[in-house]
Amino acid sequence: MKLALTHNLRLTDSEDEAEFDSAETVEAIANALAGAGHEVERIEVSGPASHLASRLEAFGPDLIFNIAEGKRGRTREAFYPAFFEELGFPYTGSDAYVLTVTLDKWLTKLVLAAQGIDSPRGRLVTPSDLPRISEGSLPHLALPVIVKPNYEGSSKGVCDDSVARDGRQLSRVLQRTLEQFPSGVLVEELIAGTDVTVGLLEGVHADSPDQEWGGVLHPVDYNIEPSARSKYNIYDYRLKSTDSSMVSVRCPADLPRDVQIRLRSIARNVFRAIGVRDMGRIDFRLGDDGRIYLLEVNALPSLEKGSSLFSAAAREGLTYDSAIQSIVHSAALRWKLPITGPVRSKKRDTAVRVGFIYNMKRVDSKTGGDAEAEYDPPETINAISDAISSHGHAVIHLEATPDLPRLLAESGVDLVFNIAEGVGSGVRGREAQVPALCEIVGIPYTGSDSSTLAIALDKALTKKVLKQHGILTPEFQLMQSGRERLSPNLKFPVIVKPNAEGSSKGIGSASVCDDEARLRTLVRELAEKYDQPALVEEYITGREFTVGLLGGSRPRVLPPMEILFKDKGNERPVYDYTIKQEWEKHVSYECPAKLTATELENVKRAARDTFLALGCRDVARVDLRMNAAGLVYVLEANPLPGLTPDYSDLVLISKAANISYHTLIGEILAGGLKRLREKRREEQEDRAEAKRAAERAEKPAEKPAAAVTSNGNGGNGHVNGNGNGKVPGGAVTSTKPGEVG
Repeated sequence: MKLALTHNLRLTDSEDEAEFDSAETVEAIANALAGAGHEVERIEVSGPASHLASRLEAFGPDLIFNIAEGKRGRTREAFYPAFFEELGFPYTGSDAYVLTVTLDKWLTKLVLAAQGIDSPRGRLVTPSDLPRISEGSLPHLALPVIVKPNYEGSSKGVCDDSVARDGRQLSRVLQRTLEQFPSGVLVEELIAGTDVTVGLLEGVHADSPDQEWGGVLHPVDYNIEPSARSKYNIYDYRLKSTDSSMVSVRCPADLPRDVQIRLRSIARNVFRAIGVRDMGRIDFRLGDDGRIYLLEVNALPSLEKGSSLFSAAAREGLTYDSAIQSIVHSAALRWKLPITGPVRSKKRDTAVRVGFIYNMKRVDSKTGGDAEAEYDPPETINAISDAISSHGHAVIHLEATPDLPRLLAESGVDLVFNIAEGVGSGVRGREAQVPALCEIVGIPYTGSDSSTLAIALDKALTKKVLKQHGILTPEFQLMQSGRERLSPNLKFPVIVKPNAEGSSKGIGSASVCDDEARLRTLVRELAEKYDQPALVEEYITGREFTVGLLGGSRPRVLPPMEILFKDKGNERPVYDYTIKQEWEKHVSYECPAKLTATELENVKRAARDTFLALGCRDVARVDLRMNAAGLVYVLEANPLPGLTPDYSDLVLISKAANISYHTLIGEILAGGLKRLREKRREEQEDRAEAKRAAERAEKPAEKPAAAVTSNGNGGNGHVNGNGNGKVPGGAVTSTKPGEVG
């Protein structure tokens, strides 16, 4: 089958991303699925839902293998199953209702209490409840209690400090936890005992003598190194994250056989009562008093190698791969999908014909000057072509030469993947040439439209647009000859660069100057060499970043990458043309950049606002500098960024964000495919309307009725408002204004 693996990728070790999956886990799942003969497409779900829909519709999966947790909200885990159902795609795992219930610990307790399932007594507390809770007064709860976020998993927010032994301590813990998790916290009586978990792999026992258990696995307990144990014997966030190496899982659990049977029996009843499907996990607390207390249900459990679920699966004789495959087997049975047979070829009869348009570099930029600096070498062109083909499309190579209009018209392509820089020295709108041509002939294409590309290549015009949108950018002046009067708004030092070039063409360490005479000399030199005006811009001292963006009206902002200059003695470094040719000698890259939460938000906001202000779509890269005061200045935007593997900034950023090159090209392609679908839908509707019009024209005209009375409204033949000239009882009447018929 064709499987889409939807996931949230963990990029940092922060608690905010604790429930996301590491690149290693995603890789392991993908390999397990591919090993069973499935065609797997990894889809990271961050970003706008419209972009996710485009990726899914472009790939057309038979089944979605879903492990996406969602980023925010009390029903975040439920969003994706509901979304998949709306799009009409089958998926693994539980539905939106189940995931809503299980993410809400308090609601889970209420639902299961009606089924006679025992859990610690508790209470949901929200910020509005705090004023009504005096010290120590939580009715019906006996101290000590534990306070934990109600809508979080992975033991987020849970530690020894979450336990309150008296009223004053409870007030402090509630105040602190609600500040961090304002949606609400669950206060539960702390049960003295140990933690045990029971997993579900619904497809495991489908054909075995153990079928009566419905895929409920043997209990697993935790063996924690004595030095790492928590004060209250809680399997908390620290043990699940920073000190995870101090914990091992054990199956079968070190428990009497009758207790194991009782745990499995309770778990089976819980899974059935809530409706958990394919996979799941229940956490229990075995009280020192011998009672079994349910703590929470996880319908979207960790699929990391070595987790409790796979320890229990190994007890059944399953490898990691076969356990993953059992999830697909279970979902396929439920959705009535074929689970055997040959894997379909990626290149289907319905493959999209993608015209790949580029400018090929034939001059080495290191030795032959910068005339073709923005063009792409054959290696890059081949890498992009291979990536497009890997998504199941037919690629037609089209070089952007003067013959392109004829070649494009004859190619019969459905869609254009555009990386062409255009032709012509000093031509301001050269990057807009290919999009404009596609617009003329009506072929959808990837990337920003002709207007955006024309504006973005013109640095001065870009800065005017940014200023109009309130986006901070250095003061500037456009100079044609070098004889113009200098703007009083400019302050030295300034940097001088060609106004309509990319790849830092015409920019070097000598481009920064401190006096007017040098400035005018540089302007004259650049105007003569590049046949265009020069941009004089205030030089911003500070840290330099570049940010990649993917998507459309709600773009996905990738982690900022900082350019770190190795020459610490240079107080005015410039990320110039020379440095980019031999970057290993001069700079290093750090992605994600080390920024405070406020700095990160400011950098990402500036990049996002720039993307939207210029009307970018599908892909762009924004270059910025942050001064010592923390102000973020946008230097320029590139809606046609380089895509050279392991070299171009956007590719390095994507790699740091664990986005493979294949996936990056697929993300850019998705926007164009969406526009192609919209075009085809409109054409289909136009054809249908034309057919209906033709049928109406061929239909004989109906003869007028022999006798039709007027109701005074212009003789439309309608009587009494029903349009058929009749009134109840069969009488035909005439009704004049002011009369009642």
